[in-house]
Amino acid sequence: MRILGIESSCDETGIAIYDTEQGLIADQLYSQIELHAQYGGVVPELASRDHVRKIVPLIRQTCEEAGLSLSDLDGVAYTAGPGLVGALLVGSCVGKSLAWALDLPAVEVHHMEGHLMAPLLEADQPAFPFLCLLVSGGHTLLVDVQGLGDYTILGDTLDDAAGEAFDKTAKLLGLPYPGGRYIAELAEKGDATRFQFPRPMMNRPGLAFSFSGLKTHTRVTWEQHQDDPDRDQLKADIAACFQLAVIDTLSKKCLRGIKQTGHTSLVISGGVSANTSLRQQLNAMGRKHHFKTYFPSLKYCTDNGAMIAVAGAMRLQHKDPEQHTLIRAFPRWSLEQLS
Repeated sequence: MRILGIESSCDETGIAIYDTEQGLIADQLYSQIELHAQYGGVVPELASRDHVRKIVPLIRQTCEEAGLSLSDLDGVAYTAGPGLVGALLVGSCVGKSLAWALDLPAVEVHHMEGHLMAPLLEADQPAFPFLCLLVSGGHTLLVDVQGLGDYTILGDTLDDAAGEAFDKTAKLLGLPYPGGRYIAELAEKGDATRFQFPRPMMNRPGLAFSFSGLKTHTRVTWEQHQDDPDRDQLKADIAACFQLAVIDTLSKKCLRGIKQTGHTSLVISGGVSANTSLRQQLNAMGRKHHFKTYFPSLKYCTDNGAMIAVAGAMRLQHKDPEQHTLIRAFPRWSLEQLS
């Protein structure tokens, strides 16, 4: 079964073709980072217009890469939510229309389910059940995954997601957008012990996250040391302290989740899962506490069509094509609403 996957939930246009026997056979991705960088964040209207310009050419390029024509496809999967409604509608309109035109089954894919399934693109794949940390610019979730569509959210963020906190801290320090990798690069030059940053929500039970207070603490620390003669080192030290606080918080909550569920596998996915220090700390924690960690390849940590294609293929294999004729988009959509 060959599935065309379409991702357009935010600022990346991702197209991929996944074969249930051969695996991923073609993958194209266009990023709008340069378009939005001048504004310091994603501008929804500009994102939607850029998806309109890029999506059909990318579908053609993906088919050419795979050596296939549209008539060789067996199904279409597209991101229906959550995300920016205008951007989602571009992918939904194209995906649903293409399926109609080719008389193929179509399936709406939850964006976070795509991230959750991204490690299945790797040779070393997790088996159900497992605990999953979904950590990105818009989401920080701990999810108990029993099987396809069987998800229980154990912990959510009460305010800023981890990736959002990275972006805002980078902006505070005068770093480019998106800020995650720039904070990580700067942190390598810093002293993570210079300042004592809080580990949010660690002094109470439960698996909820909160990064707004950490972001505020970072701003206050920056403002209190404006007379530091070595501004570059100050920035590096703050970046290192901030990053370590986030990584410690995420790691310790993952360990709590592992102990609570009894799972022996931890999947980490989403944009922040590309952070090298986070990977190192969770891998070390896994070795110490006897659980195995699974990450997607770096290219599949951010939004991409491959994760949508593999998630769509799994759903279509379970006889789950859409039974409606509507073109839909869900700006808000809980994982727990899936079945």
